[in-house]
Amino acid sequence: MTKSFADQRLDEATARIRRFLDHEQPDTPCLVIDLPTVRDRFTALRAALPEVGIFYAVKANPTPEVVGLLAAEGSCFDVASPAEIDLCLELGAAPEAISYSNPIKKARDVAYAFERGVRLFVSDSEQDVLALAEHAPGASVLLRILVNSKGSTYPFGKKFGCAPEMATDLLRLASESGLVPLGVAFHAGSQQLDPNGWDGAIADAALITAKLRAEGIELTTVNLGGGLPAGYLEQPPPLAEYAAAITASVERHFGDVRPRVMIEPGRAVVAEAGVIRSEVVLVAKKSYSDERRWVFLDIGRYGGLAETEGEAIAYPLVTSRDGVPHDGVPLGPVVLAGPTCDADDVLYQNACYELPLDLRAGDHVDLLRAGAYTASYSSVAFNGFAPLATHCVR
Repeated sequence: MTKSFADQRLDEATARIRRFLDHEQPDTPCLVIDLPTVRDRFTALRAALPEVGIFYAVKANPTPEVVGLLAAEGSCFDVASPAEIDLCLELGAAPEAISYSNPIKKARDVAYAFERGVRLFVSDSEQDVLALAEHAPGASVLLRILVNSKGSTYPFGKKFGCAPEMATDLLRLASESGLVPLGVAFHAGSQQLDPNGWDGAIADAALITAKLRAEGIELTTVNLGGGLPAGYLEQPPPLAEYAAAITASVERHFGDVRPRVMIEPGRAVVAEAGVIRSEVVLVAKKSYSDERRWVFLDIGRYGGLAETEGEAIAYPLVTSRDGVPHDGVPLGPVVLAGPTCDADDVLYQNACYELPLDLRAGDHVDLLRAGAYTASYSSVAFNGFAPLATHCVR
């Protein structure tokens, strides 16, 4: 089968990263980000959704080189804390290009953001709306609604957002309190595999917009949040399908009065740009009757692989023994685990991973497409292990 241009570019990026790793031999574990791939993914998103404001979710990968590149490319930014605001501003983002999208924030953090020029906030509660009115007077606010995130690998549950009828009331409160009620925000769930996964929430946003318009409150914006997926062991539908489904949904539910649309991709921009190199610490058998070997790596759930919880994200693997996966090398089933003294630090016990039978301590295992939600999830010093180091390839 002939590979697509995008797949060829991804293979080139992986080869570039592995050459860097083999030549520089940095301490493991480490993450290496291919910056040209970040640029390619951002460019592809902008081409697929040309009328949509792209706000990169900094939490996915806050590496300064990544944020600086995206700022230079004209991206806006979705931030969750004062530290992320500072990072974006220091690397060239304008205050008006920043959305403080975390609805859970301290009043003093609201005041700090406002002092630094941020004027766009997301909220989902009365207390937060009132804090915005007091500490960010005249700012614009989006109200986040609860959604059904079926189809996503990581549903967000009920932690973020409120019922649509409550969001309607809170937008009224925002208007009465001197804020600018900008519109509705939501999140369809991380790694959303259904291109139609945004439709129900877009419909809710349109109903809220129509209801408030009838009362003289004009909402102008819909924030689609994150959720655009990356390819791991399994490939999601192509980006064009997501763009077509989202565009059609907005047209269907909003009709002639089209809103400004925002989206907050993180994984879709950086995941496929990253490779984690790890080292095998130990290969062990647990019983004579179980053919599976336990392969312990020097990275685990506390070192940056938090998304292996429940085996939700299954990274493609390549080892220093095989060069190319399944290239005629004798393989056998394995359980993959991290190095810490925590019983939950097991990465894959049910997924059917097979690795070379001659794999041994000191060999490398590379986790591909690991550029999102890895280094940013790494703990500070659990069991004394250092946070995941990040390097960049230009």
